[in-house]
Amino acid sequence: MDAEAIRRSLQRIAHEVVERNRGVEDLVVVGIVSKGDVLARRLAAALSEMEGCSVPHGSLDVARHRDDRHLRSAPERGSDVPELTDRKVVLVDDVIWHGRTARAAMEALLEFGRPRAIQLAVLVDRGHRELPIRPDYVGKNVPTSDSEMVKVCLKEIHDLDAVVILTADE
Repeated sequence: MDAEAIRRSLQRIAHEVVERNRGVEDLVVVGIVSKGDVLARRLAAALSEMEGCSVPHGSLDVARHRDDRHLRSAPERGSDVPELTDRKVVLVDDVIWHGRTARAAMEALLEFGRPRAIQLAVLVDRGHRELPIRPDYVGKNVPTSDSEMVKVCLKEIHDLDAVVILTADE
């Protein structure tokens, strides 16, 4: 995906969110650190522009809730989550693969309140789910093998918007 494909995907997701929720009233957009939060800011901006009102957004660090903490040594970055009790939350991530990050994110969200509903939006769905989790909104389905890696580059982090598939050799 190039920058235009990413922009179009986020616009389409924004339209689907508005349609499904009949507007943006009581909606909060929360992105999973470190790329989902960037996409969540973009999605919240698109929703705000479409509906003419501000849509709160935040970021969620799921490091403490992962089931593979013993395999990772990622430092916690902290969360910044707006009030979500009795609100609909659109949880945003860049790529969904096994579903483990989304599971950890749902658990982490519950520390901040009790949302009325949680919906999952991802830029890329690469398949290979190990948990019964399915995103509500998908920018692009990208069939991959287990030996491939999906790399999302975002302008705010990498000075470039792109999604590429890398093989184990790259």
